[in-house]
This record gives sequence, C-alpha cells and structure tokens, in this order.
Amino acid sequence: MWKVQGKINKLKKILNYHISKIPDLKRYCNRCLATERWGGSVPLMIVDAAFTSIGLNYFTAVVPKVMEFKRDFVDKGKIKDVCDLAKFDYKKVFYIWKNKRSWKVIKEIAKYLCGLKKEKNMEDKGALRFWAENSNFKDLKKDPIGKIKGVGIVTFQYLRMMGGVDTVMPDKIVKRVLNGIFKEAGIKPENDNLRFIEKVHEIGKITGVRPIDMCWMTWLIQEEGKKIRIEKYREIMEFI
Repeated sequence: MWKVQGKINKLKKILNYHISKIPDLKRYCNRCLATERWGGSVPLMIVDAAFTSIGLNYFTAVVPKVMEFKRDFVDKGKIKDVCDLAKFDYKKVFYIWKNKRSWKVIKEIAKYLCGLKKEKNMEDKGALRFWAENSNFKDLKKDPIGKIKGVGIVTFQYLRMMGGVDTVMPDKIVKRVLNGIFKEAGIKPENDNLRFIEKVHEIGKITGVRPIDMCWMTWLIQEEGKKIRIEKYREIMEFI
C-alpha cells in the first residue's frame, strides 16, 4: 500500500521542493479560487479556457491573444458580461483568433452562464461560482457545460478552478510532472483522467498540498530556454 508514512514524507518533500521554486504560487492560486483572474472578468476567463484547450503554448500563444481580445473588446466596453459574449459575432475577431471551434465553445459557455445569472439574479462571478460548486468531473457529459461540444475534461476542470473549486486539470504536462513525482516517491502513477484527478485529491488530503497548487506548480516549473516559466513570465502572472 502506498500510503505508508515513508512514502508520504518523501512525496511531501518532493512536492514542497518544487513549490518552493514559486514563492507566489499560493497567491496566484488563491486569486484563481477567488474568481479574480483577468481582473475578475468572467468573459476573459471563458476566452482563456477555450483558447487554452487548443494545446498551444499558454504564455506565448494564448495569453497575448486573450490580452488582445481584452484590449479591443472588453476594455472598450463592447463585451461587458457573459450575456454580451453569448450574442457576440465571433467573425469580428477572426483577426485575433481564427479557430471557429473555440468561438463556438465560448459562445455556448457564455450562453449557459447568461441564463444562469438571470435565473439566479447573480452577477457573472456568482453564476460561474454557482455552476462550479454544483458541478462534478465524474458527471462531465451530464453537466450543462461539460456536454457542450468541444468542452473536454481539461477545459471543464480549468473553468471549475476559476469558479472556486480546488481541483486539478489532467492535461499532459500536469500528468507527466505529477506522475513523475509520484513514481519518484514510490507511488504508482495514474494515466486515466478521472482516476488521476481522484488520486491528486487524495494525495492533497494526505500531504496538505492543495490540488490547485500541485496543478499550477507543474506549469510554472517548466523550462523554456535557460529559465523556468515563473522566472520568465513573473510580470505577466501579475496581470492574469
């Protein structure tokens, strides 16, 4: 059984070693859990999640495009909330992002949250948080956002984190890094997405390291050139 004290202590030591490379990790993650990323703009969080799902480099490809959308449409008041985003003509933004699938996902997510905020008499953040709190990764295809064509488990989990849920995205980097750490600690890795999420949650309870901290840590310690991402993109992290 892997839950022996020696393996737990070794696992905590390895996790804390990597987390120590990112002094502001908890602050970044707390901001995510407070639904305060992108200045608290839920439309930008949705755009971020949909663009990220394509699999391009987050900092060099996704972030600049979300910032461009913010500058041209959110900052200018053309997109004030999720309801504006739901009825937005995405053909107007092909010069920023040409992927039709991404825009269709964005509009469908925004449409659902717009309906929810009207039904519950909430603001954008309240609607996203209400959905996230009442969603479950095990019931992905029964969920009103999870069943949207183009929304996979990674996008689903990303939105839940921005909606205040302490969880993990089972993307390829997160799985590779955390499974490597598990293996180093003498713990069997897990490749199935749902079982991986469950395992990270269980390890979080045992080690006291939050799933969201483990998740963000894996991205920010990735090397690009001669630096890890947090060293290279620290200034950008303050804006997103």
